Amino acid sequence: MLTSKVAKRYAQGLLDFTNESGQTATVFSEMKDVVKLMKESADLNKFFLTPYIDSKKKVEVAGQIFKGLSQSSQNLITLVIRHGRENQLKNIAQEFINKVEDINGVQRVTLTTATQLSKENLEQILRTSNLVNLKTNFDLQVNVKPEILGGYILRVGDQQIDASVKSKLNSIKKDFHLN
Repeated sequence: MLTSKVAKRYAQGLLDFTNESGQTATVFSEMKDVVKLMKESADLNKFFLTPYIDSKKKVEVAGQIFKGLSQSSQNLITLVIRHGRENQLKNIAQEFINKVEDINGVQRVTLTTATQLSKENLEQILRTSNLVNLKTNFDLQVNVKPEILGGYILRVGDQQIDASVKSKLNSIKKDFHLN
């Protein structure tokens, strides 16, 4: 997923601030909660994206929703809303998480499959892949996309293994058209 320059800049600013104030671990945990809440709540996303609600009302509502967060996290959310970037809040939080994980050496792994896989199948795919270093920390995200028809797509950083049925069929189709 491409991250906007806005999200990267806000996340870097937050990371610099939390490193100086020693709050990185706390804000890291809270940003995970923000991402989770933003993913799960379509109503909250619609509220933040509604242009005719003024920023003061959005700040007030966000203050109630995120009142359990630290002052640093609340200040970031308020700043983002006041600058009219509330549509980027989830991306900013995710980018902050990514930056902290990069510093801690966590490898991000995305596995896309056509159906939900068992834990044993997931482990087998990760073990047989030369992209995933099982001796280091990694964050596995599993996506189910029936449109790939079967197989899997494994992405680690900027490298990808596409063993999906859809890509193999497309390759055969392309070869057929060329001959």
